[in-house]
Amino acid sequence: MLLITPDRFKTLPCPTYPEIRLSLVVPATIRKILDDFDPHAVHIATEGPIGWMTRSACRQRDFAFTTSYHTRFPEYVRMRAPVPLPMSYAVIRGFHRAARRTMAAPTILDELESKAFTNLVSWSRGVDIDLFRPRAWLGDAISRPLFLYVGRVAVEKNLPAFLDLNLPGTKWVIGDGPALESLRRAYPEVHFTGAKQGVDLATHIAAADVFVFPSRTDTFGIVLLEAMACGVPVAAFPVTGPKYIVREGSNGCLDIDLGAAALRALAVSRQQCRDYATNHSWESCTRQFLDNLAVNA
Repeated sequence: MLLITPDRFKTLPCPTYPEIRLSLVVPATIRKILDDFDPHAVHIATEGPIGWMTRSACRQRDFAFTTSYHTRFPEYVRMRAPVPLPMSYAVIRGFHRAARRTMAAPTILDELESKAFTNLVSWSRGVDIDLFRPRAWLGDAISRPLFLYVGRVAVEKNLPAFLDLNLPGTKWVIGDGPALESLRRAYPEVHFTGAKQGVDLATHIAAADVFVFPSRTDTFGIVLLEAMACGVPVAAFPVTGPKYIVREGSNGCLDIDLGAAALRALAVSRQQCRDYATNHSWESCTRQFLDNLAVNA
């Protein structure tokens, strides 16, 4: 397997989101990489510069490829610039239309079909249940209950909906993003840890009593599965991603009143959360991905 990622090329920071790097690459470079590697299948994971250049290279070589739809880029662009949604969706739809198949989370297939996306196939998500598992917290003392958010610290994640809640105990935010410093100043009582990875991340998630997910735009929310795998119930709005994953009272709670959901989630069984997540392993996710690939003989 060969990964073509931004670390192969010179990059520029994305406007309004410098943590994301945009690659400076042309189709000829991608064609050379593909010719040297001679793949059986090509999958394009995102609609960024590498994705567009790989799409172009594959079409020039008459090589079938698949894509995946992970993020509502049109909505996120609209939050930062006055670009009409129909215009953005036309561009993104055109990008994916050239693919043999476009993989998307089952939570969003109907929505994409309603927007005239074609060749859609379901691709669920998986979690590393060996890494994300219940763990003992050996860090500093915590004022309980502990309410936690993990993810990008950016406008599209709707973090004030969590940070403004009047909840007992402590709030943690794990992650980096363009809104981190402004939110740190605005909410000095909240503990912003910055980004974490691996065992350190899994240990911090497992320390929480409730994982609060304030986003209204995520297409799935794999971090919800990671929290559940750690035995942590989820509180979220009843919107696309969480509605598919969260089972009321079993692995979390959904409510248009996010604070009410967070308080109810305190009573949810941690073992039931873990049991649900183990049914969404990396193995099953990978098997579905391989079945969806367009393989060139």
